[in-house]
Amino acid sequence: MPAMAAAEVQKTLVEALTALYRSPDSSVRNQANHWLQEFQHSVLAWEVSDSLLHDANSNLETLLFCSQTLKTKIQRDFEELPAAAFCPLRDSLYALLKHLSSGPSKVRTQICIALASLAVHVPMEDWGGGGILNWLKQEMNSSPDYMPSFLELLAILPQEAFSYKVAARPERRRQFQNELVMSIGVALDLLTYCLNATKFQEQVLEAFASWLRLNHGISAATLASHPLVVAALSSLRFNSLPDAAVNVICELIRYTVSESPGGLSAQMPLIQVLVPHVMGLRDQFKDPSKDEDDVKAMARLFSDMGDSYVDMIATGSDESMMIVQALLEVAAHPDYDIASMTFNFWHSLQVSLTEWESYSSLGTENAIRAERDRRIAMFRPTFETLISLVAFRVQYPQDYEDLSKEDRRDFRQTRYAVGDIIIDAASVLGGDAVVKILFMNFVKSVGNCEANDWNWRSSEAALYCIRSVANAVPSHEVEVMLQVFAILPKLPHQPQLLQTTCLTIGAYSTWLNASSAALPFLPSIIDILTRGMSASEDSAAAACMAFRHVCDACRTKLCGSLDGLFHIYHRAVSGEGGYRVCAEDSLQLVEALSVVITELSSDQAKKALEALCLQAVNPLQVSSVSAPVLFSSTLCATNMHTNLQEIINQGVEPVKQLNPTKFTVHIDRLANIFRYVNHPEAVGDAFERIWPLFKAIFDYRAWDMRTMEALCRACKYAVRTSGQFIVVTIGDMLSVVQEQYQLHHQPCFLYLSSEVIKIFGSEPSCANYLGCLIESLFRHTTHLLTKIEEFTARPDIADDCFLLASRCIRYCPHIFVPSSIFSSLVDCSIVGITVQHREACNSILTFMSDVLDLASSVNGQDYRAMIDSVVLPRGSIVTRILVASITGALPTSRLEEVSYVLRSLTRAYGLRACEWAKEAILLIPSTAVTESESSRFLNALSKLASEADSSALFGPLEELSDVCRRNRAVQESVQGALKPHQLNFVRVS
Repeated sequence: MPAMAAAEVQKTLVEALTALYRSPDSSVRNQANHWLQEFQHSVLAWEVSDSLLHDANSNLETLLFCSQTLKTKIQRDFEELPAAAFCPLRDSLYALLKHLSSGPSKVRTQICIALASLAVHVPMEDWGGGGILNWLKQEMNSSPDYMPSFLELLAILPQEAFSYKVAARPERRRQFQNELVMSIGVALDLLTYCLNATKFQEQVLEAFASWLRLNHGISAATLASHPLVVAALSSLRFNSLPDAAVNVICELIRYTVSESPGGLSAQMPLIQVLVPHVMGLRDQFKDPSKDEDDVKAMARLFSDMGDSYVDMIATGSDESMMIVQALLEVAAHPDYDIASMTFNFWHSLQVSLTEWESYSSLGTENAIRAERDRRIAMFRPTFETLISLVAFRVQYPQDYEDLSKEDRRDFRQTRYAVGDIIIDAASVLGGDAVVKILFMNFVKSVGNCEANDWNWRSSEAALYCIRSVANAVPSHEVEVMLQVFAILPKLPHQPQLLQTTCLTIGAYSTWLNASSAALPFLPSIIDILTRGMSASEDSAAAACMAFRHVCDACRTKLCGSLDGLFHIYHRAVSGEGGYRVCAEDSLQLVEALSVVITELSSDQAKKALEALCLQAVNPLQVSSVSAPVLFSSTLCATNMHTNLQEIINQGVEPVKQLNPTKFTVHIDRLANIFRYVNHPEAVGDAFERIWPLFKAIFDYRAWDMRTMEALCRACKYAVRTSGQFIVVTIGDMLSVVQEQYQLHHQPCFLYLSSEVIKIFGSEPSCANYLGCLIESLFRHTTHLLTKIEEFTARPDIADDCFLLASRCIRYCPHIFVPSSIFSSLVDCSIVGITVQHREACNSILTFMSDVLDLASSVNGQDYRAMIDSVVLPRGSIVTRILVASITGALPTSRLEEVSYVLRSLTRAYGLRACEWAKEAILLIPSTAVTESESSRFLNALSKLASEADSSALFGPLEELSDVCRRNRAVQESVQGALKPHQLNFVRVS
């Protein structure tokens, strides 16, 4: 913002706000918004905002903007002010606080946060004896008329104690937290005093809840009889429950289970006061005349009590069963939002009842087993009741087709949540017991499915619940599940019901395979799934998924039915017979056939694999799709070569002009075949036959990223599955990759090479062409990525390049480290460390740590001298960039990865790395980082160098990061000193 006088800025500010809120011209509003943002970063914002806040003519919009600006300036830019500015600023804020005591409330809240933020920055001595709490106490005594403002400030103070919005140094933030903890007695005395004024009771209790969140050091015996607790509990007798009282009681409940000396037994005086008062609300909760907000408040209290005391409740005492009954009443409430408040409790109770760790204090296994059985028996009726209370909630609403997208999403989330509850019940009752309960609902709902008024929704809901517990139903359960599978073929073809039927079949695929009695159902099951593939897109997706699960689980039983499975696959992918299978879902069918083929003998698998491959290859022809090829057909190599050659002979232009999906859908099917047919030799043979087609597509479509990604994925799975059986083709494939990468720079060429390195990196016979591959790909990439802007423009190339480099470190260091490209790639990584793209940055950092870890490992001693010759000349620069990354060049979410590289560097080079770090730290201005703050980080690094103990490094590193990022000005000064993007160094390569 250009230099302007305060009065001129003030006038412009008012005009900008008017334009922002009232101008009909969007360009004017955008311009005003930009000016206001610049204003907030200026030093003049202090004076102008304060002046307008005290101006009686300022409107609400001006007051709100200026109060937010002043609050933000105090939080982030307090260091802009001289030390002498504290008292005038405090007094100005105090005057505003009093002036705003009767409103507007939004502006007053901002001023309260500003004062609390000021307290975080300024030591308690500067506020006078006892800090801000004593200062506030004196003001409350001398100016009781401004009590609403004082109480709001009192509530906000503990909320700001752990706020990282305030750009205070970590040491000062810890001091402030300790100051508030030491002053909690003063705060509670002030709040107790204010209870005498009934009109402030809501504010008093809200402030009390804030202080309870801050500190758990007050004894339970003291709190049990404290006037503030008594006031909150007394509020439960009101016709309308105050939110503040509910908040206090919820905090008190959590308070009793916090980590404190004496454990739960020390909290019993408070628990014995809280539980009877909360349980006394049960009659009110069941009163249908109660206000919805009050019902929600009571449900919240019951649920918080259940969540907090779940381990005590799990013992099954008479008192705890009363709480369980109250929670069942909440779960039975017709409003799902209220009922679902208990869902977390039921899960926690299930864990407490079933996990052996819950009984560890009992000692012997027999004692644990006996107590576990006793508790589970105690809670069986509870979970049986719970199933009936939640199962109906998954039923499709009558108006489902008219629901908005958001409402449909909420309904799906409800079904997932209810399914989880039924799974929890199965963990306690056993899957066989739960499925019996659910089956009764299912039988009842399908009893009249042929009637005109049949409600398919109840049948679908029951079946959905049965599907939910599939993993808990034992394979020996036949009484119910055989009846279920006997009913499924008789169900009408209503789309949602058919979709759930298909999903249920898929969920029970393992049971189908394990139960010999289920074998006769396989034909009818396959028939249901084929019907699902033609009913709707949703049911087709469910049917394809179920088809895959059934073929996977029952692969040995389906080997003799491969012709039929091929026929289904062909009709689905060709669209014949009204099938509605999309390209993505067809991949599930490919996987299904592939896993069945895996169970065949080698000769049979080879024929079936060739037939399946040709089904995917034939549509790649520009001419019409050929007739289906069944497993029983004889497919010779000559025919396959002929078909492929026909495609290639059609020339370049037809291949270039085809839509990418013409390639990708069929190439993706080939990829799935190569991935899931576990016959390495057969896959290798098929791939070598298909390779001429793949090579043609590489040659003619290398410019098309989508096609190349699909093609590289198919090649990757072929390499992974067949391994040594395609070693003849590998050389040709890598030559194509090298050639096309130099022309078209597709990142997928790098990740395909990464898979080749993983499989063949240690193979001596492949060393020559792998060495050529590494040299070619990395040399070209380092020419593409010479400055940080190029990393930002090509993050996918950077990501895949350094993933490949890490693979080279792990699988073929004997080729990679001695190569001439190694030092150039290290230089390239140094340039790109601070790229903001998350995956690219993580890959670079991982590569650097892999190099350093290799240097310090036992297996890497042969490479130590070569790595030293590259790292040592660059060590100072690398460390400086890492320090810059810690202090602001990279987001805080990247700190852990950066710290690992720094740990690896320190482990590898010890005190020399510490000296590099010290050189970097000394560049940071002392106004940004004090000597004590930098010393703590350097001492932790030195300890790591001498003791190899990395556990103590992250805390000081995180604190250094916090200090250097505390506001924009500090971060800019630190980065300006370290200059991570402007370092000039000579490449050694």
